[in-house]
Amino acid sequence: MSILTADRVRIHPGSATQEEALAEAAGLLVAAGAVTGAYLAAMRQREQTVSTYMGNGLAIPHGTNEAKDEILASALSVVRYDGGVDWAGDPVTFVIGIAGRGDEHLEILSQIAITFSEEDDVARLSALATAEELFAELSAVNG
Repeated sequence: MSILTADRVRIHPGSATQEEALAEAAGLLVAAGAVTGAYLAAMRQREQTVSTYMGNGLAIPHGTNEAKDEILASALSVVRYDGGVDWAGDPVTFVIGIAGRGDEHLEILSQIAITFSEEDDVARLSALATAEELFAELSAVNG
């Protein structure tokens, strides 16, 4: 199973609230069969403990360590909000939902961190016109 598939990459022209973005990230992972419906609550709990804002317009919401049983398979969802998301006071454009079995999430996180560490790369991803193009650029996470 691929960690990221084209149907889990979306671009929205408008903005969203943090709660809407969390719900969409979790919903895409649930639809993929990667997590149970309880994963959204674990994502919310994680945000209350520590923000998953990473800088450079990126947030990577994921569940708490206690929610490991809710993860059925490793998967990602990627949503770009061109109108932005106020992520507990930080400006976010990309919301990447992560579900990782075992220690797989650490490797996935490091690949995403590398991709989003360069402002030029983030600008390029922000300028892509379609979800298909965005998926093509990010599909390297599938190994």
